Amino acid sequence: MEDKISRIKEEALKVIKEAKTLALLDEARVRYLGKKSELLEILKSLGEISSEERPKVGASVNEVKQAIEQALRNRKAILLQADQKKKIAAEKVDVTLPGKGIKRGSYHPLTQVMEEAKGIFLRMGFEVAEGPEVETDYYNFDGLNIPSHHPSRDMWSTLFISEAVLLRTHTSPVQIRVMEKRKPPLAIIAPGRVYRRDSDATHSPVFHQLEGFLVNEKVTFGDLKGTLTEFLRQMFGKEKKVRFRPSFFPFTEPSAEVDVECVMCSGKGCRLCKDTGWLEILGSGMIDPNVFKAVEYDPEKFTGYAFGMGIDRIAMIKYGIDNIRLFYENDLRFLEQF
Repeated sequence: MEDKISRIKEEALKVIKEAKTLALLDEARVRYLGKKSELLEILKSLGEISSEERPKVGASVNEVKQAIEQALRNRKAILLQADQKKKIAAEKVDVTLPGKGIKRGSYHPLTQVMEEAKGIFLRMGFEVAEGPEVETDYYNFDGLNIPSHHPSRDMWSTLFISEAVLLRTHTSPVQIRVMEKRKPPLAIIAPGRVYRRDSDATHSPVFHQLEGFLVNEKVTFGDLKGTLTEFLRQMFGKEKKVRFRPSFFPFTEPSAEVDVECVMCSGKGCRLCKDTGWLEILGSGMIDPNVFKAVEYDPEKFTGYAFGMGIDRIAMIKYGIDNIRLFYENDLRFLEQF
């Protein structure tokens, strides 16, 4: 019996010493100290041993058990320490290596163009005003001399929320809201998002406009031409030519479309300008007297001009982009170019 106990001890200590992982060490624990171990079987058979040998055998089994437990603890400590060293080595950082750096964000190209446009007008003495994107039919149409029966309403593909509430189709409602609360002289620009039921390579259901208007005594069409010509030359370059063409808008009379010399071909004719040499850039005109009457301005005393431009279109022309969807797809390969 003593020989068997000594053999178990010698074998267990060897297996524990050679265990390379915590899993193998736990297998050794179960094998030599578990419910089916040889040591436990010896303890169960003590009743079959003579009373003279029983204390000696029991003491030997306990001694071997304690030796095995101590060996298990020592080996576990060694394996844990080795695992920790491996983990530290794997997570080690060489601080002398160059860092990866953090990419910094930048303004979206539409934001850049909007801020540039606002900056030009602010330097001319205009101030910024804003209005709600969810508008009433009155401010979006009626107050701007566009009653419900007016055929020009077909110019706007309106997104209605209810019969009298809609998503604004232009930033012109800000003009009415400001003039209702303030008296001339006024020089205002109104930047913001607008909405129309339209979507293709050059149109988006959501896009950006900048409305502007100036009201005072003795304001002329010449003042309008001078303001817009200076704006376009600052935006596209002083060498670019500008032209005004007669047009129609229900809230201005007379009205004019404004074109700028093509930025791609410099007026020679290309695909972008459809071989005309010109790019349509904005609409403008002298504020209709009926608009003044709606806000209780005296049209005999005051005159004014208004203009509206699509910031998305200006950005497309400025950067030579042929698809408006690129601004809204959030492709970093596109956005990083700005």
